Amino acid sequence: MKEITIQELDDFKIGHAQDLEKGTGCTVIICEQGATAGVDVRGGGPATRETDLLNPKNMVQQIHAVTLAGGSAFGLEASCGVMEYLSEHKIGFDMKGITIPIVSGACLFDCSVSDPKAYPSKKMGYQACENAQNNLPQEGCVGAGTGASVGKFTGFDKAMKAGLGIAAYQVGELKLAAIVAVNACGDVYFENSNQPIAGIYDYQKKCRISTTDWMLENEPVIDSCGMNTTIGCIITNAELSKAQINKVASMAHNGYARTIRPVHTSNDGDTIFAMASQKVKADPDVVGVLASKAMAKAIENACIKATPLYGLTTYSEIQASKKAPKD
Repeated sequence: MKEITIQELDDFKIGHAQDLEKGTGCTVIICEQGATAGVDVRGGGPATRETDLLNPKNMVQQIHAVTLAGGSAFGLEASCGVMEYLSEHKIGFDMKGITIPIVSGACLFDCSVSDPKAYPSKKMGYQACENAQNNLPQEGCVGAGTGASVGKFTGFDKAMKAGLGIAAYQVGELKLAAIVAVNACGDVYFENSNQPIAGIYDYQKKCRISTTDWMLENEPVIDSCGMNTTIGCIITNAELSKAQINKVASMAHNGYARTIRPVHTSNDGDTIFAMASQKVKADPDVVGVLASKAMAKAIENACIKATPLYGLTTYSEIQASKKAPKD
């Protein structure tokens, strides 16, 4: 296994669009030739689009894009801009002279960081597609991760800033990448460790607080409900059936479990899509294991590469303060 850049999965293009001032954005993952796709929704409060058609029992065998967005359910509008762009560029199914692309999507709640009425619009979705043509996706507070934050179970006043992360790997000819916007109710840790990256942070005492421990020892803060959701997408060049790529999406949630505590709560809408471009024969279980690994690393990157915004601190800022010389 070796680490690669996401651009090496050349069947896919990724683009972001965001409004830093208002604190929201979206990310689009495009497969112009169409990809076999699956999804696994495990959080209790999802905001999703075109997930039912990914069930193996249903007719559609390929999709053309996945949109990850902020804005809660309002952000689903961004996918309309993605559809418009793809249709204009003849990407999709030709149905009696009309090009109809299939665009699945999911949204997270970022309405508490800056402008509560801001959300990714149709125009922003279209812009993300235009930016995808450069295929130079950044990480951190961009795209769907612009307004992302973590550690909100005790209220937003103790949250930390998170963002969007990417990780990509290759095993033989098999290539796979994960893209994820981390907006979890819980804390984020380095994979399979007790070393925290981001979560509840006491700004007065300058110390972290374990969400799990707090939940077991205190009453929940009701206002924290619904301000969450981690959404992501696995992309691969593997040749997989619709049932198999759905299983990959399911296995990728292990990456969530290895890095986010707690995860899949009733306040989260945790969702993972998976897209396969059908180029390389691969064991679906190997693909699933690699997907879990990539997703865990992408979640770490989403928090490590986030920058302080909207009054929220980050892992990098806290680490820098520890290394700063004391007067």
